[in-house]
Amino acid sequence: MFEEYQDILTAEEAAEALRIGYNALYELLSSGKLKGYRNGRVWRIPKESIKKYILDSANLSK
Repeated sequence: MFEEYQDILTAEEAAEALRIGYNALYELLSSGKLKGYRNGRVWRIPKESIKKYILDSANLSK
């Protein structure tokens, strides 16, 4: 899953991978539903965090 992406994604790449808009992505990040970190003003999202979010959202990880 997501082999074409690096281990750390930008907000643009994460939104593309999740097929959501930037506003939705930033809402997920600010609510803590999607884990990421800020490097200055730029968000970085680990690929594993995206995978975990998808599995948790689909209740497949339980």
